[in-house]
Amino acid sequence: MKTFLAIVALLGAAAPAGVAQAQERAACARPAPLPAVLSAIGARTPGRHLNTSPGDAGGRSAYFVQWQLPDGRVVTFIVDACSGQIIGRQG
Repeated sequence: MKTFLAIVALLGAAAPAGVAQAQERAACARPAPLPAVLSAIGARTPGRHLNTSPGDAGGRSAYFVQWQLPDGRVVTFIVDACSGQIIGRQG
């Protein structure tokens, strides 16, 4: 019986995190359109789009956009998939 109660307690403790993730996904029912994301990056940074991959950044949905600068260097912009805001840059 104690084991059962411990399992129920653990499942109850895990529920709020699952609920928060579900609420975040619901808030992002319509991700930012990729053409708008690429346009925003292009307005800020000269260069060209190479590739985009969906992923997760800090627990939220994100686009990882590879961008080639005029000097040939490649950077990766991390964009919040829900808001379309750039949240990071690598490279």
